[in-house]
Amino acid sequence: MFVPFKELPPSARIWIYQADRPLTEAELAAVEPALAQFAAEWTSHGRTLRASAAFRHGQFLVLGLDEAVAGASGCSIDASVRFVHGLEKQLGANLLEKSHLAFLVDGQVQLLDRRALREAVATGKLQPETPYFDNTIAQHGKLAAAWPAPAAETWLAKYFQPSPQR
Repeated sequence: MFVPFKELPPSARIWIYQADRPLTEAELAAVEPALAQFAAEWTSHGRTLRASAAFRHGQFLVLGLDEAVAGASGCSIDASVRFVHGLEKQLGANLLEKSHLAFLVDGQVQLLDRRALREAVATGKLQPETPYFDNTIAQHGKLAAAWPAPAAETWLAKYFQPSPQR
């Protein structure tokens, strides 16, 4: 059963998929019916799930599931990944590739290759307060409260620690 994200409880489980490029308004509008249909038809062991699906910041697909109603099973998670693969084909965008980190810089989502992270911190391109889209968060409440969050308040904190003196 599709529900708007705002109706999911803070404890709802989420999955975040990051597109490798910003999506256009036309692309987002074109996939909107598919998002609602997927969430409406998503099931786990024959049980209807209370779910939502939406794009945020024009680049992040977020799937949400109220596990108090019914939890995700391996089969239902597989179904969600198949759905994401279908969206990739429809949009001509990669949503499953994880080698880039996303930051909010001057109001725009900017991607950074993981291999360039240390250098970006060392040169000051990234600061501890640079908003980071931590796509590893798994609860709706954290999405609403701290996404994006200052980079130094996420798993990236270790990159902003001073190096020990030798």
